[in-house]
Amino acid sequence: MTSLHFVTLVGSLRKGSYNAAIARALQGLAPAGVGVDILPSVGLLPIYDADLQAEGFPEAVTSLGAAIKAADGLIIVTPEYNYSVPGGLKNAIDWLSRLPTKPFAAKPVLIQSASMGVFGGARAQYHLRQIMVFLDGQVMNIPEVMVGQAQNKIDATTGELTDQGTRDFIAGQMKSFEAFVRKISPERH
Repeated sequence: MTSLHFVTLVGSLRKGSYNAAIARALQGLAPAGVGVDILPSVGLLPIYDADLQAEGFPEAVTSLGAAIKAADGLIIVTPEYNYSVPGGLKNAIDWLSRLPTKPFAAKPVLIQSASMGVFGGARAQYHLRQIMVFLDGQVMNIPEVMVGQAQNKIDATTGELTDQGTRDFIAGQMKSFEAFVRKISPERH
């Protein structure tokens, strides 16, 4: 069986982000033969502006789009802001959706979220799923990973995901995502 390469888009800009901690843990939780790389920060993209797009796509947008397009799967790890998707992530999606290469089209997508609250970012995931419908992203529905009370599961000093139950659950989801990708994209694998 061929190896797979996934890329991770983190919706948080915060230095001590719980979602970035989850993203950093993914390579160690992925099944054998699956590589996971974290994409550059969504904070590097300018605010979407059609006039700016008319001048040409910024290199940060085109390189991000190319990395997503080339990957076997996309993992989005995001917090929830105001019952929805953070502005920086939404801005990145707005830019990427306008690329002629359509990086989200038919792309296997996995969504994960973490928050200090008990719902773990569920509402952000719901809105992100709606966005992906329009962009033709192929979102894996279950199992879902919503890490509630993340401050109790991630070491504040090291930024490491330390809760073994959460690590095990995410590892199981990653194994399911590998199978999902191989099922919906057999021509690539």
